[in-house]
Amino acid sequence: MSSRAVLAIGANIGDRLAALQGAIDLLASSDGVRVGAVSYVYETDPVGGPDQDDFLNAVLLVDTDLDPGDLLAACQAVEHAWHRTRDVRWGPRTLDIDIIAFDEVVSDDPDLTLPHPRAAQRAFVCIPWLDADPEARLPIEGPVAQLLAHLDTEGVRRRSDLQLVVPGAVR
Repeated sequence: MSSRAVLAIGANIGDRLAALQGAIDLLASSDGVRVGAVSYVYETDPVGGPDQDDFLNAVLLVDTDLDPGDLLAACQAVEHAWHRTRDVRWGPRTLDIDIIAFDEVVSDDPDLTLPHPRAAQRAFVCIPWLDADPEARLPIEGPVAQLLAHLDTEGVRRRSDLQLVVPGAVR
């Protein structure tokens, strides 16, 4: 049975756009993962952590035959392919992939909390998620549009000059 997952991707080291596109390409070629919708690209101020460069962020909707743990492993393999290191919490990174939601699954597993515990407070997740799915709902929290109405969006800037492509998608 196929499930729908929401993935947030971001990068602020090196060729940020190439990292985001690389994540889409690798996920799309993963067994049991089909990339559906992809948001616009946003340049965002870093939140928390040390002083660092701005991020590029986007949100993907994927259909998957994997369970949440296996999807997490697939996402971490893609991060590893882009030389992701986890030296500093909320520090700079070549690629970050977060599972924001997985169907209506609610879990407090320390390896993968679902839905993502800070998604409702992050404009850099909510804004692109609404691009990909205008009717988006965060389990437990409710409609993403309502969540976004209470967030500071100043540090989230759409980059109309940048575009991500889903492999095999018809334009």
